[in-house]
Amino acid sequence: MATLLSANVGLPKNVQWRGNEVRTGAWKAPVEGPRMVRRLNIEGDGQGDLQGHGGEIRAVLVYQNQSYAYWSEVLSRDDLAPGHFGENFTVDGLSDDEVRIGDRYRIGEAEFEVTQPRVTCYRVGMRLGEPRMASLMVSHHRPGFYLRVIAEGHVQAGDAITRTRSDENSLTVAEVDALLYLPDPDPLKLQAARGITALSPGWRQSFEDMHRRLLHPAPAPPAGPAWEGFRRLRVDRVVPETPAVSSFYLRDIDESQDLPTALAGQYLSVRILQEGQPTLVRSYSLSSAPGAAEYRISVKREDQGAASNYLHTRLAAGDTIEAAAPRGMFVLNSEELGSADTPVALFSAGIGVTPVLAMLHQLAAQASARPVWWVHTARDARHHAFAEETGRALERLPNARAVRYYTAPNPGDVEAGTGAGIVQGRVGREQIRALGIPSEAHAYLCGPVAFMEDVAAALVDAGLRQENIHSEVFGALSAINPGLINTVQRSPHQPPGPQGEGPSVTFTRSGLATTWSDTFASLLELAEACDVPTRWSCRTGVCHTCITPLLSGKVRYTTPPLEEPGTGESLPCCSVPDTDVILDL
Repeated sequence: MATLLSANVGLPKNVQWRGNEVRTGAWKAPVEGPRMVRRLNIEGDGQGDLQGHGGEIRAVLVYQNQSYAYWSEVLSRDDLAPGHFGENFTVDGLSDDEVRIGDRYRIGEAEFEVTQPRVTCYRVGMRLGEPRMASLMVSHHRPGFYLRVIAEGHVQAGDAITRTRSDENSLTVAEVDALLYLPDPDPLKLQAARGITALSPGWRQSFEDMHRRLLHPAPAPPAGPAWEGFRRLRVDRVVPETPAVSSFYLRDIDESQDLPTALAGQYLSVRILQEGQPTLVRSYSLSSAPGAAEYRISVKREDQGAASNYLHTRLAAGDTIEAAAPRGMFVLNSEELGSADTPVALFSAGIGVTPVLAMLHQLAAQASARPVWWVHTARDARHHAFAEETGRALERLPNARAVRYYTAPNPGDVEAGTGAGIVQGRVGREQIRALGIPSEAHAYLCGPVAFMEDVAAALVDAGLRQENIHSEVFGALSAINPGLINTVQRSPHQPPGPQGEGPSVTFTRSGLATTWSDTFASLLELAEACDVPTRWSCRTGVCHTCITPLLSGKVRYTTPPLEEPGTGESLPCCSVPDTDVILDL
């Protein structure tokens, strides 16, 4: 019979880690005598990050004495004691490959239900002083699991653990954990996991997303990017679109060769080399129709923009420029849309029009009968890029509706464009609701971050599902650094200390180029030292939160990821540069 060996609690505290302050409740210690277990916690316990731990579904974390013995041998450790893995219950028995999601157990006066495996998290590695721990626990099939409290009551060390209910058709903790984190998920198990009602909503949603991706894979070329690194393209012509925006039409150096077809919504990263100046790498959405003979990037000239000023003042027809292959998953995915009747809403502001313009061209080329909404915001008619071009494309769509907003129109702008659906002001929550976009629609948004956040919130309020709202962000992505507190946002800069002597590392979104130094354990650590906004959770190649397009060069993995990223992608959390690299970070 399984037994509760120890009940462990600990309140959240701030811990210094790698020059940062982390709020965590991973430090647990055994308690004597009975403890009351309530819906959200054991008496005296708490969690530092309620996004991934704690709450009603994850009230109690369980880890097995047998796993302690296993890790003591694998890690050559003799100091591991109950609570070291951040668990509330240290138990004898209840192995991860036997316990099933939905199983119920009585311990003392309380009853519990198994809801999910432990979330892969860097903090267990921080607690043990073993950075690889999140990866090891998944790859060795020993994650531990969470319980929700069915009936409150007192528990204490020595209590017998009695199973009160089990569903033999459910999956074990180890199976569910492997299904989410390890490669090549079994479709039958994935189908079974989607039907486990006791499984936590977050994990169920992850499996729904996996199922949808299996049914409708993203339309990326199977071999990855169309070419490796950068290649030279010739500027065929430069066309001014507005006082601040010009379009650059690019062809292959060999005019007899066509450029590979890009997907509607993808972007092109260009590299600018100037003698005696830092290399500039910037990404610009392709505004041309898919299948066009030329790539077209349309660039707004920014007063302080080194790259945009170079393009506007130095680049002319006949010149060459280096470009990486088209990339990006912000694409109009016909398979994901499903039915040919699924409505599409395209929202843009300013130069954010470029990727959704390519999508509009794709729909127009198909003469799509699906309902289409085109909603664009510009300053005025003079700064309304592609107004005539979008009008011609919309005429080819029988069920298209268009609204253009001018935030600072000149006299006559609105009156002259009344028949074209031109309105003074900005698109807001009430205006979006009045558009009558159906709840099953897919929406694609591009523009300033605040614009996209406001539109996305308004669309959800109007009934659209969050997963059907897609957006494209240029510039640095918002950071995902779970648990870090009291952080100060700084502009990206060179890392402190002596300059490295290794390969060059370029962070394109942050506009920073530096050199590699072996003082860093990973590209993620280098990015952090440069205050480049980063995204991570496990830091060991398990969760893929840090996945980043690798525009050029090769990386080497110091900790092999449990699942290799796709071609043209990298995991900075567990890799170092093998050559000069350019990361879309």
